[in-house]
Amino acid sequence: MHELSFGTWLIHISSVIEWIFTIFVIYKISTYKKYNLFFWLSLAMVPNLIGAMCAITWHIYDNQDALYGLVTLQGIFTFIGNSTLALASFTIFTVSYTHLRAHETLRYLVCRLLL
Repeated sequence: MHELSFGTWLIHISSVIEWIFTIFVIYKISTYKKYNLFFWLSLAMVPNLIGAMCAITWHIYDNQDALYGLVTLQGIFTFIGNSTLALASFTIFTVSYTHLRAHETLRYLVCRLLL
């Protein structure tokens, strides 16, 4: 594990721990508050976590050429993770916006049109 400095290792490992904790918290919120979309958000975060674990594993074994496939996997999982996070975020936004618009009153719409 001599390839990276102690500070870099600290950042890598703390980021993975933070990511796991965040997935767990979002999942708990989704089950407690019955926000089904947040469940999908927590699930959408998993590919990025897998990508981060691939990168850390590659670094643990001193960036060996035999494990270079982990770099490719990390890139693939990062792409998938970013795509699923974008989709989950867009879905949460559109559903929330539609829900807010459904509760608008006629008076509110007229005021908004006048502004």
